[in-house]
Amino acid sequence: MGALLDEPLYDMAYPQRLPVLLQHHIGLWDVLHQCERAGALDSNIRKAVNNDFRRVTRVARELKRVCFNGKTAGRFAAVFADMGYQTLVLPSSSPAYTVGFEKKLQAWRGILQGQ
Repeated sequence: MGALLDEPLYDMAYPQRLPVLLQHHIGLWDVLHQCERAGALDSNIRKAVNNDFRRVTRVARELKRVCFNGKTAGRFAAVFADMGYQTLVLPSSSPAYTVGFEKKLQAWRGILQGQ
């Protein structure tokens, strides 16, 4: 996101990053409310509890597009598409997904289309 927005997000503490994303009209929401996971791989997720997406629609009334970081989160794209939102499933930003950074960045530029 930092490279996409030309912002030094990596150097900021997490609470500082969120307002910067909002300045660019980008919100951040986790697909899962909670889960158990040994390590960082999505394939290790157990006892997943989904977040309440109705909260997103109540808070972000001008929301038009919902983007997903990787295929695991992207499984929820149809839920948002059925509610009338544009959806975009992006390549995972995880280093475990070994597509090169430039190729990922090119795909992630789709977030900014239509803004």
